[in-house]
Amino acid sequence: MINKIQLITYVDRLGCSTIDELTSLVKNEFDGLFGGIHILPFFNPIDGSDAGFDPIDHTQIDPRLGGWDNVKKLTQHIDVMSDLIVNHISAESKQFEDYLEKGSASDFSDLILTKEKVFPEGATAEDIAKIYRPRPGSPFTKFQFNDGSEASVWTTFTSNQIDIDVRSEMGKAYLDNILDTFQSAGVSMIRLDAAGYAIKKAGTSCFMIEQTYDFIGQLTQKAKSRGIEVLVEIHSYYRTQIEIAKRVDYVYDFALPVLVLDCLFNRSASNLIKWLQVAPRNVMTVLDTHDGIGIVDVAAENEMSGLIADEQLNEIVEKIHVNSKGESRKATGAAASNLDLYQVNCTYFDALGQDRNAYLIARAIQFFVPGIPQVYYVGLLAGQNDMKLLSETNVGRDINRHFYTIEEINTYVETDFFSDFKKLMLLRNTHKAFNGEFKLLETQASMLNITWTNQESWAMLTVDLRDMNLEIKFSDDNGESVVLFGEQ
Repeated sequence: MINKIQLITYVDRLGCSTIDELTSLVKNEFDGLFGGIHILPFFNPIDGSDAGFDPIDHTQIDPRLGGWDNVKKLTQHIDVMSDLIVNHISAESKQFEDYLEKGSASDFSDLILTKEKVFPEGATAEDIAKIYRPRPGSPFTKFQFNDGSEASVWTTFTSNQIDIDVRSEMGKAYLDNILDTFQSAGVSMIRLDAAGYAIKKAGTSCFMIEQTYDFIGQLTQKAKSRGIEVLVEIHSYYRTQIEIAKRVDYVYDFALPVLVLDCLFNRSASNLIKWLQVAPRNVMTVLDTHDGIGIVDVAAENEMSGLIADEQLNEIVEKIHVNSKGESRKATGAAASNLDLYQVNCTYFDALGQDRNAYLIARAIQFFVPGIPQVYYVGLLAGQNDMKLLSETNVGRDINRHFYTIEEINTYVETDFFSDFKKLMLLRNTHKAFNGEFKLLETQASMLNITWTNQESWAMLTVDLRDMNLEIKFSDDNGESVVLFGEQ
């Protein structure tokens, strides 16, 4: 994966209706802004119960968007990342429907993970209490076979997302088939979705246990043998993220979004600086994604301290709610049908109270810290909370999943703010310094000073958090100093 900014987007929510139209948008309106694109689930169907993360057929593109030939055309222009949904299939899939019809006689019975496969002697209340939950309620759903008998099936996320037995021969073949399909289409990177939940073992949390690391490592090797790099998506305690990073190509820096908010809200970079001193370097940096703003990634766990003190973290969450005029509160936790109670649902622009200067500083910090930056399509357009979509679906994360029209995009790209944002993005994509050495200069907590050097090339970010002043300077081809933002 080349060291340039990547776009994260759905095909059909960025003024497009097909993959070919998305290709045109990247080539024209957004020319030069991205070195790669993470296309969020485009499998059949894109409008299931979880916006494509519950595919009926993981190897079939929703025909409304196009086909694999269209993806292949896009991969010839730009690096493409696709989701490998590791943990589950749709309850409407042919595999699960056949299982319900025939039970243990189904050809797909080995693929479906039931409660009894993990707990053959039965599960105690203590066993169930140990299981880590991304959502409230039971990790199991009872389904009735055609003959009237029942089975308790693992449904980690929703009852429409049926967990598969990834350690069975059929489970391995299922994932291998998806990898082969991606390879044929020229997909160069995959994001392992929900991989932390894939391995279940009695008596454990069934989340990021030792066997999970082994599974991720094995799947990563299978992908790499096909020329595909791997990004692992895990929301968890920050030390877990550091450990995972040792075993895969890339992990997300999910701690960064809240640490940047901490900087800007509290006028201090001390927590961010501490993180940058220990953070893995093989990361994709984000401020926003199709999910919410992760809180668990900086929080304490049991008796272990987090990256931000609990009381301060609570104040940051409350500040997001205040800045968004209470809109994020309506989309978070029990207020809406959320899968993830450890996230705050809000656009990043609204989390900052629609302060454009603060938003530009946040993006500048993201682009200067180590890692390959990813920009979510709503964040690219400095999007506001979509309360209409939230009211229609009552799905909290939809507040940050707006369906843009091409007219909205064309209006935005003509703004002075986007002009500044674009300058920042082009600097990050083209300057030689960002392929060199990162250095965090020692300053007082109210200042953040980062430099990148690569032989004679250099770029420097200075943020004075006291007055929210941004300064970016860099060397030109002649070695002269150029000011992008700040005093000339």
